[in-house]
Amino acid sequence: MKWAVPIAAVVLVAGAIASGPVIAAVQGDPVLPERTAEQLLADAAQATRSGLKPMSGTVMQTASFGLPGLPAVPGMGGSSPVALLAGSHELKVWYGGANQVRLALPGRMSETDLIVNGDQAWLWESEANKATRIKIDAQAQARAGEAQKAQEAQKALPTATTPQQLAQELLKETGADTVVSVTNTEKVADRAAYQLVLAPKDGSSLVKEVRLALDGETLVPLRIQVYAKSAAEPAFEVGFTSVTFTPPSADNFAFTPPAGSKVVEEKPLDALAAAERAKAEQKGAEGLREKVRTVGDGWTTVAVLPFSAQDLKGQTPKEQSGPGGQDANAIVDALLKSAKPISGTWGSGKVIQTKLVSALLTDDGRLLVGAVTPEKLAEAAGQK
Repeated sequence: MKWAVPIAAVVLVAGAIASGPVIAAVQGDPVLPERTAEQLLADAAQATRSGLKPMSGTVMQTASFGLPGLPAVPGMGGSSPVALLAGSHELKVWYGGANQVRLALPGRMSETDLIVNGDQAWLWESEANKATRIKIDAQAQARAGEAQKAQEAQKALPTATTPQQLAQELLKETGADTVVSVTNTEKVADRAAYQLVLAPKDGSSLVKEVRLALDGETLVPLRIQVYAKSAAEPAFEVGFTSVTFTPPSADNFAFTPPAGSKVVEEKPLDALAAAERAKAEQKGAEGLREKVRTVGDGWTTVAVLPFSAQDLKGQTPKEQSGPGGQDANAIVDALLKSAKPISGTWGSGKVIQTKLVSALLTDDGRLLVGAVTPEKLAEAAGQK
């Protein structure tokens, strides 16, 4: 549970903007003491060393990428990865310490809960009326690692990302190609907050700016917003709508499977097997990474990899149903139908553009993706 901004990332950003802009001018009396971007990040790094304090709150994720109309997928609930690409979704969080964590992802008519309490964890899926218990003991921790088992348990919440996790990725990417500013008059979840604003200098980026709000007292990330140049409202936002930095009640971490529910016991050996599967998946990801090359850097980086429309469909297991299998193929077909033809000295292909991301699928079997304009993708396609 990496809730705080990593020290290494903060140091990286602080070095990049040491001589950058200072606190933006504000009207009226400031709610919080003024800090430059360098001072704010240095203080945030100091705050992470003591670890996250007990807390609870509600996180809201809102996405408006401007995706083309997708077909309705039977059985697609609020926790589906595709469902989370549009609209608003809520995640409730309770954190009592390293061994007391609860995440609840409610759907329209369902809820998925991950509850870690001491030496055991429960994964409750109300739609399937299923409760999975994972026993955590010293032997399993020594061989497979507690973090690995927690990762396996959280597969039911694949896109329930916290502001802190997103902040980590954001801070790693900040560099000399970014305009940085800070304000000290924000209010997030009724708490005074600093806001770090990052804006790309390159006009070919689809991103207008990224805003990161840090709690004025604890410096815990409270909200992250990504704005596209073509919209006044955030294209993507994750943030607390309410938060309290006090120890949650012990009742929040107690769980008893409801009567009539299916209870599954996962033994330490099962966790070890899951760890082995995770290693195999990681190896496959590393193999794919070797095939990917990048063009450009910073905000205008374009990833290029060998891919085709047939690959998109071929990677969907036929035996799957619901959001996978044929339903996923229907979504792929809808995206491809919305694509516009494009050509140049490099050849021809089809391009799909959302508010924040563009993708170019070339006829010679390449996929180019980046938070850039289609023209920038076409330019990158010419660099074979």
